[in-house]
Amino acid sequence: MLTVPGAAHRLCDGVTRRDALRIGALGLGGLSLPGLLRAEQLAGIKKSHKAVIMIYMVGAPPHQDMYDLKMDAPSEIRGEFRPIDTAVPGIQICEHLPKLASIMDKLIPLRSVYGSPDGNHDSFICYTGRKATNQPPGGWPSIGSTISKVMGATNKSVPPFLGLAPNAGHPPYGSPGHPGYLGVTHSAFRPSGPAKADMTLNGIDSDRLTNRKQLLASFDHFRRDADASRMMEGLDSLNSQAMDILTSSRLVEALDISKEDEAVRAKYGKGDPNNYGDGAPRNLEQFLMARRLVEAGARVVTLNFGRWDFHSSNFSECKNTHFPMFDQGMHALITDLHERGMDQDVAVVAWGEFGRTPRINPEAGRDHWPEVGNGLIAGGGFRTGQVIGSTDRIGAKIIDRPIHFGEVHATLYKHFGIDPHAITLNDFAGRPHPLVDAWKAMPELV
Repeated sequence: MLTVPGAAHRLCDGVTRRDALRIGALGLGGLSLPGLLRAEQLAGIKKSHKAVIMIYMVGAPPHQDMYDLKMDAPSEIRGEFRPIDTAVPGIQICEHLPKLASIMDKLIPLRSVYGSPDGNHDSFICYTGRKATNQPPGGWPSIGSTISKVMGATNKSVPPFLGLAPNAGHPPYGSPGHPGYLGVTHSAFRPSGPAKADMTLNGIDSDRLTNRKQLLASFDHFRRDADASRMMEGLDSLNSQAMDILTSSRLVEALDISKEDEAVRAKYGKGDPNNYGDGAPRNLEQFLMARRLVEAGARVVTLNFGRWDFHSSNFSECKNTHFPMFDQGMHALITDLHERGMDQDVAVVAWGEFGRTPRINPEAGRDHWPEVGNGLIAGGGFRTGQVIGSTDRIGAKIIDRPIHFGEVHATLYKHFGIDPHAITLNDFAGRPHPLVDAWKAMPELV
């Protein structure tokens, strides 16, 4: 272990300055320099820009009406939709997802996702791969926050983690993924609505902005030594990030889809920017924005789509309000990534928190079914054109290849070149945790 000598003055978080300069297995914040260097030496971190776009399908879509139709089941289970052939012989999906069917060679439907413990609506398991119960002090961080901590930004003017989620009537529906015990420094940057107008300098030049930054620092200086909560540390980082954004046009230009070619914008379409009930919008322009953000340097972009909690009118809601827009947005995003040569570096995941009941209820809806759900993966250099997992005749139980949310997260960390068990991060009590539980990357994909 290499130690750099220094006076043992204690910092506000209880760590001495000498401890902060010690390089080794117990590095500051639970992330050792050797571990970080090992991570950087693995595939892609220094030589390319790996990224993840994660689409949370708010409220949980019906698995047996999308990628796992049950035509041999009784009518009260199989529903109204019929399967169609896809670009991959032997794989069929719903007739109302024709665009996705046409690019099945670029997709991986997951038919056996599980892990939601209680069937409660929450984006938490999608964004962390972990249960929301029995969390460590500070709470589990989302994948975006973890990547922000472990890898940092590719460009100082573009945050590593951006969330396109709006505020929603049901707060978990509007979550972009929480930072948990990693703190406010690694929260998602949320450039939604009027906030975009605050990302440019209006009427002042960069020199004047620097003077204002110095004045702000002098106001805050007196409370540094008394801060035991580490909030000022987080605010310092956020202030620095804000200054970088204000003095660069990179992020603002990425968010400005008017700069995109009209043919590309037409391919994505507009969708509906208004929240669907207490859920999220079906905003197709956010799929385009996500691609532009990772192209500009973002590492993780999350977006929330629709409200799939169809306890009634499941088939009309899917057919008329959600399937067509999801089909168009996902098709446009995935083909766009391939056309730009980004499909090896950008992984896309779309899923909800659980599945829906096999039996259709009297209101023509499907209720919560945590035993099995589905997902869709693309890009990332993964082996596409295959289906993973299967369920029984009525879509009630997994019969082949259970896929836990945590396995997918382990796979995404490996996509970034990170061994999620070789690096640990400390919770608020100072206890180290690996980036995922015991799960390993899915061998079918990598």
